[in-house]
Amino acid sequence: MAIMTWTKDDAVAIITMCNGANKQNLDFSNTLNAVLDEIIADKSACAIIITSNDEKNFSQGIDVDWIAARLQNKELQPVQDFINGMNEVFKKLLLAPVPTIAAINGHAYGNGSIMSCACDFRFMRSDKGFFCFPEVNLGIPFRYGMNAFIKKAVPQYKLMEMQLTGNRYTAPELEQHHIIVKACANAEELMKEAISFAKTFQKKRGIFGEIKKRLHEEIVRIIDTADPPLTGERSSLMITD
Repeated sequence: MAIMTWTKDDAVAIITMCNGANKQNLDFSNTLNAVLDEIIADKSACAIIITSNDEKNFSQGIDVDWIAARLQNKELQPVQDFINGMNEVFKKLLLAPVPTIAAINGHAYGNGSIMSCACDFRFMRSDKGFFCFPEVNLGIPFRYGMNAFIKKAVPQYKLMEMQLTGNRYTAPELEQHHIIVKACANAEELMKEAISFAKTFQKKRGIFGEIKKRLHEEIVRIIDTADPPLTGERSSLMITD
């Protein structure tokens, strides 16, 4: 069974994650990269929406059990491949020549919320789900590249609070701080609003992509150069002290 699919509503490409909590591991990053490549190659697509078909979850982030098992067995390469794969996902969302929109239909934790921040815009339902950066409680430091693009989505004053407390936030709270475009009443309204917003973008891909390239040039540089590879006994991905 596929862990995600994509369809089109007119010219809007909709990626639907369909693996329950949609925890992210190497299979997730490989699949999402392939899907994004297909959509970006479709010159008729005017926008990309990422959502989930799970009743409770958008994405609960990194598959911690998968990561921990491989680190414990000193299998660093699959973990590094996952990190590299997610960096490619982030860059594709940042640089796609069409708007990228997260339709957050449930819990967005850790790498799930981080992935939504790589998108250009975010919508979230109000009746279910929390948005959270729990890394401080899990012993997982934010990588430099992640911080670079999270800052474009979350105001600095709120970002410090969110990262250092690990608190959960509702859609109305995120809307108040302009982290999301709109808090929607329910799942149906969420998709209606996200798709309607996406259809307002009928921009030429060349200029749209070039603007995003120049806008995010420094972010991409940080993703490509600032984060160290995994090495040795102590991983920079998980800190237990």
